[in-house]
Amino acid sequence: MIALSVNLNKIALLRNSRDTTQPDVVEHARLALQAGADGITVHPRPDQRHIRAGDCFELAAMLAAEYPGTEFNIEGNPLAGPRGSTRKGVPDFPGFMELVTELKPSQCTLVPDGDAQLTSDHGFNLHRDADLLKPLIARLQALNIRVSLFMDPVQEQIELAARSGAERIELYTEAYAHACQYGQRVEPVWRQYRDATAQARGLGLGVNAGHDLNLHNLPRFAEIPGLLEVSIGHALTVDALRLGFSRAIQAYQRALGK
Repeated sequence: MIALSVNLNKIALLRNSRDTTQPDVVEHARLALQAGADGITVHPRPDQRHIRAGDCFELAAMLAAEYPGTEFNIEGNPLAGPRGSTRKGVPDFPGFMELVTELKPSQCTLVPDGDAQLTSDHGFNLHRDADLLKPLIARLQALNIRVSLFMDPVQEQIELAARSGAERIELYTEAYAHACQYGQRVEPVWRQYRDATAQARGLGLGVNAGHDLNLHNLPRFAEIPGLLEVSIGHALTVDALRLGFSRAIQAYQRALGK
């Protein structure tokens, strides 16, 4: 069965819009798991626009105490260095690699994003980045952290991902979501992701997926053989406004065929 990892970034974004602790990120992680989620994802950025470094420590402590063995997936740019906080009461960002090597999450998804991006919008170009990533991947694996690379469904890039030493890739699914939203070439795009998944598995990589997956497009995407995990945050949070948070989790699990 495909695992559902719930991304809590938008819960943190709502909290950060006021000088408050509500909504509580840790409590929403607990609610997600109580409702049947399989794991928790966060994507801390140096500007701490949503999930903050402190949230990551609090989530790690709660998961270890209450849900040992549950996957904690931390996403981010491994080249993002330390940065001072511009918000009163918010500690500095320690640097992405510094953060994950201290916390030792079960999975670390490396993403080539930057401050100028509203959200992650492309996978790695491993022709350019492979030599930078390989020692970082090895450093994480030495700490027993599974490494996944955020990738487009491009054959030559997936071949390079298999040579990088990473255990998994996460397919960037915006192209599929866009095709579904606008009714444009859905089946050819779906087949592109199916073939990319088959290629990755044939090369020994596990396959995760995420970005703009929702209750409407997820059931068809979940028919791709061998998919291990989807990470969903924005659409799930939007649906939670209508359904309630716990019911939204359950609706996404049903969309995955559970």
